[in-house]
Amino acid sequence: MLPGGLISNGGGRSSGMCLLRWLGLRLWSRRGTLVFALLWFGSWLFLNGLVLVHRTILSDYCTDDKSKRILQRLCLEFGEGSVTGDMCEDLCVLGLVEYKRCLYYENGKKVIEARWRGNPIILKSKLENFSSYEPLGILDYQDTAEELSPLDVVFYATMEVRNSLGLAEDGDEEGGGGSNRTLARLWGKKLKNRDKSYSRAELASLWSLLQQEEYTFLRVLQDLSTHVAKVLGSCGHFYAVEYLSAGHAWDQNIFSLEDVSVSGLQGQGQAGAGGGARERWTTREMVHRIALSFLDMVWHFDNDFTHKLHLCDIKPENFAIRKDLTVVAIDVDMAFFEPKMRDILDQNCSSDDDCNFFDCSSRCILNKRRCSPRRWNSNLQVICEKIFRPWFSPTLLGAKAGLPLQVELQRAVQECTETEGGGDDKEEDGGGGGGEAEKGRGVHQRLLNILTRLLQEGAASEEEEASWEGKSHVHTALNF
Repeated sequence: MLPGGLISNGGGRSSGMCLLRWLGLRLWSRRGTLVFALLWFGSWLFLNGLVLVHRTILSDYCTDDKSKRILQRLCLEFGEGSVTGDMCEDLCVLGLVEYKRCLYYENGKKVIEARWRGNPIILKSKLENFSSYEPLGILDYQDTAEELSPLDVVFYATMEVRNSLGLAEDGDEEGGGGSNRTLARLWGKKLKNRDKSYSRAELASLWSLLQQEEYTFLRVLQDLSTHVAKVLGSCGHFYAVEYLSAGHAWDQNIFSLEDVSVSGLQGQGQAGAGGGARERWTTREMVHRIALSFLDMVWHFDNDFTHKLHLCDIKPENFAIRKDLTVVAIDVDMAFFEPKMRDILDQNCSSDDDCNFFDCSSRCILNKRRCSPRRWNSNLQVICEKIFRPWFSPTLLGAKAGLPLQVELQRAVQECTETEGGGDDKEEDGGGGGGEAEKGRGVHQRLLNILTRLLQEGAASEEEEASWEGKSHVHTALNF
């Protein structure tokens, strides 16, 4: 029995092992197939993604060859009589526009550095090709261009500007007449005094420019504010603006101050001139002057136009300085007048977080589940947060941070970052914005006074700073 039992038991084990091997092979086969399928699918995704990224990079890559081809195409259209402009002749015939390099290219938007008659300029267009812009509908009718008077052109341009900038009709606007003055200056005296009709190329080129919000914004405001880049000329759908060195987030002074000439400030009687005895201001004095220019820009954008102008993308790269240290807004794709700002903010919400549009914030009216159309923060508050606070932080100032006026400035900047802009009227949720608006004006005046005093002290301030050397412990109590 024993041998038979052993034989019987061994046979059972053998068959069990075979079964386990068979199951193992089947499981391995299925697992291997699954792994292989996953590897193949992953490789397919990776290769297709690589091709897509490669195509995207190549299509949007800022190359000199492609930039030059775009300008050559523009000149071909000028030669055919399709487009025109006050710089076309210099660009396409006389060779007075010298290409330098491509600065930016994404989704058709083109930014090129060049020199025009020896002066550096920036060429811009929202779309790469002239044919990508919507044509002016009235040009579909034969001989319509010859029938349009300059006043007709002003009318059509005015309507397009209102639509682009989100401005209301004259009769509906607050303040009465501000928009009339702005729009009447759209093309200046040359446009209004023109006694002959416009060609089809002039109308088509004008219409392509007016479809670019940034061009419209700069062109409308350049005669009304020193704080926007100047439009120097155009050819077809490309326009030229003054060349200015933009700010950089990695630079503690934001702007490159080494080559800035401030000789134009001497003898002008501006605050803090100190008699104009010195040939050049110190870096800290230039920073204070630039800060004053930021305050001036905020004041003008809040008060100079029929509607308040909101900057919703405030960062160093979107600003530049001229040689006289005037701050200039050079990228205004995210700048909106009050009516358009209200349309943007007026949306459904469940919390305040749903009411943020980049740097422009509103509040959620919970009983209505709707964002308040009135912006609750302000241009000044965001500039204090993103520009002034890094500039005047105790970390950067070091021992100088303990000086009385510097401490006062740091506290004012901190208060500024915490003071909401608010509205001048009551909000729909029952809250009033007037108090916060008054606080905003108060902190603006306080910053203005402190910066002016810092400049006025001049040489006396330097002696006071020396006496305070080593007393940097004063600023450590400030919580930034």
